[in-house]
Amino acid sequence: IGSVRSHAGLMARLAAASGMRVLGFDYRLAPEHRFPAAPDDAFAVYRALVEAGDIPLALVGDSAGGALALGTAIRARDAGLPLPKALVLLSPWLDLTMSGESYSALVEQDIFSRPEQLKAMARTYLGRDHAPADPTASPVLGDLSGLPPILVHAGGADITLDDSHLLARNAAAQGGRVEVEVFEGMCHHFQVFEELPEAALSLARIGAFLRAL
Repeated sequence: IGSVRSHAGLMARLAAASGMRVLGFDYRLAPEHRFPAAPDDAFAVYRALVEAGDIPLALVGDSAGGALALGTAIRARDAGLPLPKALVLLSPWLDLTMSGESYSALVEQDIFSRPEQLKAMARTYLGRDHAPADPTASPVLGDLSGLPPILVHAGGADITLDDSHLLARNAAAQGGRVEVEVFEGMCHHFQVFEELPEAALSLARIGAFLRAL
């Protein structure tokens, strides 16, 4: 689900907060186009920008887009391409094995997601040929060395919350730097809801982070 239309408001507010251009793009979606169609599309966009001499300052993604942003940086590193200066992930869904405690501990607090729903989405995305633990599908389980600094903003009432903490632990163990800020009581990718003061605060801090790069 999702498109440049559904996220146009968020991208515009991110551009305003950072004072920078934001490029959004549509990528192929399951079930018509299963994994690895989406990450292939994301990497193709990044490679095209690099080849055009316009290396992105940062890669930003929310929810499953957080996994696409992280996976794209990993593929760019492995391909020897120039890397962005940072990654910014909003409520990233990075672990399709759903191994974190938050998937059960926060199930009554999460107003959007249920474990059964996410498992069904993961199956639809992966199809029969790929396992949830495949690092190319769950990049938090892969090689995180040599990546730029990562800023994560997550909601405290989001069942995917432990993916953010898992990223911080795994990256730190491999010499990386991840800053995780949790907004208590907030739902999954709460930044899409413009009326929330926490959304404005999150984007203001992200904008400051990007301007300092």
